[in-house]
Amino acid sequence: MLGPVVTGLSENPFAILTAIVAPAVLTNACSILALGTSNRIARVVDRTRSINAELSALPAGSPLFDDLNRQYDRLRARAQLLLKALRIIYAALGGFAASALISLIGAVVAYTGSQLAFWIAGAIALAVGICAVSALVAGCTLMVRETRLALLSITEEEAVARKRYQARSQSAGPI
Repeated sequence: MLGPVVTGLSENPFAILTAIVAPAVLTNACSILALGTSNRIARVVDRTRSINAELSALPAGSPLFDDLNRQYDRLRARAQLLLKALRIIYAALGGFAASALISLIGAVVAYTGSQLAFWIAGAIALAVGICAVSALVAGCTLMVRETRLALLSITEEEAVARKRYQARSQSAGPI
């Protein structure tokens, strides 16, 4: 005899679809976040290369060396945060995909009439989904920390640009 949950699912196939759609939508959102994180990593790599070129072109004893070196260190920290965030976001992505698949398997099992297997699949899907949401939150937290570092870098880059401007103005002399 089928249990009330399994019977309810067999009468309303949209209930099964609803259980599968939530992880699928979160998978899509997580994919977009992973893409954005990858783009941010690329931007950090580009800026790191730019700073490396500037550092190698500086004359010995330049007053800008410490400023650029500090920016380089901050870029390294940002890259590490972004890489860690990307790994966690990919784990969340896999978790949401697994949760959707396990939900689908649970739905198929529900039609075979095995209520125990249905409940086991549901519990596993829920546990995997909770882990995936936790990973997504952790990844987003790392992204916020990286954003704070990026804002500090912008402020510092502005200060370096001002120093360069002042150095150029002083070397040019009065017009």
